[in-house]
Amino acid sequence: MKKVSIKNSGYMKIANALTLTGSVLVAALFTACKADGESTGLEYSPQMYHSVAYEPLTQIQDESQGTWLSTREDGKGEFFNSNINNPHGMNMREPVENTVPRNKQGYLPYRLKTFELEQAALVKNPVPSSDEVLAQGEALYLQYCNACHGKGGEGDGKAGEVIGGVANLKGGAYVGLPEGHIFHVITKGKGRMGAHGSQIPAESRWKIVHYVKQVIQGQPVAAAAATTEEAQVTPAN
Repeated sequence: MKKVSIKNSGYMKIANALTLTGSVLVAALFTACKADGESTGLEYSPQMYHSVAYEPLTQIQDESQGTWLSTREDGKGEFFNSNINNPHGMNMREPVENTVPRNKQGYLPYRLKTFELEQAALVKNPVPSSDEVLAQGEALYLQYCNACHGKGGEGDGKAGEVIGGVANLKGGAYVGLPEGHIFHVITKGKGRMGAHGSQIPAESRWKIVHYVKQVIQGQPVAAAAATTEEAQVTPAN
């Protein structure tokens, strides 16, 4: 019969006890880190999960905000984000007085009111017409306009049949509408038609106008697109 020393047996008991204790601690650690119910759990590196975003107009000027989380070398709180080098305390400069933003095509904001159809009619289409533009205009028309106006623009779309009173783009005075008028109605809406300015980008709206005028209504291309000088003063988005 093999004999086991009392010394080795004691070491094994201690090792087993340490292993069990370690397992319990590890299990407790993972349990504590787990998000459950109202508990968000513990995070190993909270700054990696919740980095502070320096928004341009945010002005948290209290240097003690987020001190408990901060590892900043300047000793300020993690949430302090006021630009001490800017007289306004912001992370951006204020726009130059009397200036307005333009989009990436250089167009000015479209500022006409819903009722200003006469002024809108004077706005020229700044997007040059081409076969590619007409193809894109068709795809956009089918996506946004077909449901009410119908594929051929005769107001016989499935939604138009239910709503009623949808314009027949091939009939009557609608054929002679200026491009700017159509763009304005797409942008601001008119009658039962809701505004689509927030759904369709300005350039896409102008492409739809090209498609409606040239393909659906069979009208010739407008005599001239807006010149660079006109585009600088023309509401076009």
